[in-house]
Amino acid sequence: MASSDHLESLGPGVTVQTLARSDRSWNGARLPPFGTAQPEVNVLRMTVPSGVKLKFHQHPVIHAGVLLQGRLRLETKDGATRLLEPGQAVIEVVNQEHTSMSLGPDPAVLLIVFVGPQGQAITLPVAP
Repeated sequence: MASSDHLESLGPGVTVQTLARSDRSWNGARLPPFGTAQPEVNVLRMTVPSGVKLKFHQHPVIHAGVLLQGRLRLETKDGATRLLEPGQAVIEVVNQEHTSMSLGPDPAVLLIVFVGPQGQAITLPVAP
């Protein structure tokens, strides 16, 4: 089942608010299928306190985000990095282990949209 539970467990003080989660558009029409799978869209607001580095994790679905506040450094397990400033958007890595760190001084606040097969997990923890 798609859930934000794993996102909140990635670091101390991380909060996630589900703003929308549905397989339907605003008028109630079902979203068109991806091949044989029914898609589901999750819209989340995630807050990462300043100085918090998330545990390594991965996402098996396509997603993108916009940093609304703070500064955030993204890093893959192989060492590739990207710095996000407020207002910048990013298409996230899929099926790759990665982490993020809120660089402060304000908490990093992101708006994230995940799109994948209905019921599929959107975040998977990575064993240490």
